[in-house]
Amino acid sequence: MTARWVVDEVAPARDLNITWQPISLLFKNDVGPDHERYDVYFSTHRMLRVMEAVRDAEGDGPIFDLYWEYGRRIHHDKDRDFDIADALTAVGLDTAYAAAADNESWDDIIRKRQAIGIELAGEDIGTPIIAFDDRNGVKQGYFGPVITRVPPTEDSLAMWDAMVAMMNVQGFWELKRTRTERPEFGDRP
Repeated sequence: MTARWVVDEVAPARDLNITWQPISLLFKNDVGPDHERYDVYFSTHRMLRVMEAVRDAEGDGPIFDLYWEYGRRIHHDKDRDFDIADALTAVGLDTAYAAAADNESWDDIIRKRQAIGIELAGEDIGTPIIAFDDRNGVKQGYFGPVITRVPPTEDSLAMWDAMVAMMNVQGFWELKRTRTERPEFGDRP
């Protein structure tokens, strides 16, 4: 939902240039095959491997489209077992990238890219992480916002502007309240 918020509401009005980076819940949560969420984490980790193979060959340009296609299939179609090659085809990428899903050599770059976000936002966080330069040109990062629906444009921009303002306040660390509803994904993008 945070990605939809940024892409659909904030980026067009705030002229954002977004670079999508991986965060592997398999690595972040350090779970083994006996963990109840292992299969879900490993499945999305395989998708990250493919994304990094695409990024390595073609740059950041196609990453968002592939990320969006994964999200459509997982969240809108409720299909966690889709063929990654089909997702690649849907966004006009070579299906040969699907082989990266089972290639552990991509794990090092996933760990390195993830570490940058963790370093900016801290160890006791999850996903999403949003990072940008504060008014002094120092890159800062936040975990969140965690939202269950995309707010209307006026509220979306107010929330973004508040987040930017908080990024400039030294000593500000956290806002939190207990989530009481599940995400509402809206129409399939």
